[in-house]
Amino acid sequence: MPSATQSIDAVLLPTDGSDGALAGAKRGIDLAAAVGAEVHVLSVTDTTDFDDLSLVLDADAVAEERDALEADAEEAVETVATIAQEQAPDLEVTTAIERGTPFECIDDYVDAADIDLIAMGTKGRTGLERVVLGSVTENVLRTVDIPVLVVPPAAETVSLTRETAAHILLPTDGSEGAAAAVDWGVHLADVFDAMVHALYSADTSRLTMGSSPNTILSELERTGETALEAVRERAKATGVSVTGTVANGPPARVILNYADEKAVDMIVIGTHGRSGLERHLLGSVTENVVRNADVPVVCVPMPNE
Repeated sequence: MPSATQSIDAVLLPTDGSDGALAGAKRGIDLAAAVGAEVHVLSVTDTTDFDDLSLVLDADAVAEERDALEADAEEAVETVATIAQEQAPDLEVTTAIERGTPFECIDDYVDAADIDLIAMGTKGRTGLERVVLGSVTENVLRTVDIPVLVVPPAAETVSLTRETAAHILLPTDGSEGAAAAVDWGVHLADVFDAMVHALYSADTSRLTMGSSPNTILSELERTGETALEAVRERAKATGVSVTGTVANGPPARVILNYADEKAVDMIVIGTHGRSGLERHLLGSVTENVVRNADVPVVCVPMPNE
C-alpha cells in the first residue's frame, strides 16, 4: 500500500487558456480520474504589469484591461472544467480565479486547498529548438513542495490510463532526493498497472586525467546496482513489475535516449533539496530532461528536513 506521502486526493490544474496549459490539464485529469482525486482548476490574472500600465493609461483604461484579463481567466477555467467533465464525469471539479503573480498564487493555493500534485504544460518553440519551459511552470517547479506533472505539447493527445501507460521510467542515483521519486514512481506504476524501468547512469564524462577509468567505472556500476536493488525492493513490496539497467554516459542524455528507445509513457524524477535560504533547485539533469522529453515528467521534490 502507498504511504500517506504518495496519496493523491487533490490535483491542481493551473491554466492560462493556452494550448500548453490544456495539454497539462488533460493529462492531469487522466491522473485524477485514475486515483479518484478531486480536481481544482486555477487561473491567475497577472497583475504584475498593472503598475506600469497605470503610468501610461488612465484609470478607466487600466480597469478595462483588468476586466478583459479576468474574462479570459474565467473562460480558461471553464474550458478546463468542461474538459474534465467530458473526460471523467464523476470527477469533483472546483474552479478559482486569483489576482497576483501566477506562481505565487499557485503556491498559496497549493497550501490553502491541500493540493497533492500539480499538472502543468510547457510551451512549444519553433525552429530547431525543442521545448522551452514557460516562466510560470519553471518557477512553480522551483518553489513548490509537492510533485509536479509537467506535460510537453507532444503528450497532449496521448492519454494516461491503465491501458496506455504501460511503462514508467524511474531514473535513480541512490540519493535521498531520488528515494522520494522512487516512492512516487512505484506508486504511480501501481496506479496504472505499469512496469517500472529503473535506470542508473554511470557518468564517466567528468573523470580527471589522473583517475583510473576502469576502477571508477566499476565503482559507479556497483553504486548503480545498489541503487537499482533499492528500487526492486520497493517495487516488490508494492507488487509492481520492475526492470533495472545500469548505463554509461551523461545522465540526462542516457535518460532521454532510454525513454525514446523503450517508448516509455512517463518519467518520474527527483529534484534537489533546499540549500540555505533557497527553496528547491531543479538540478541540471532534471531540467534537461523536463525541457527535452516528449512524454509527461513527474518532478518530485526532496522532502524537507
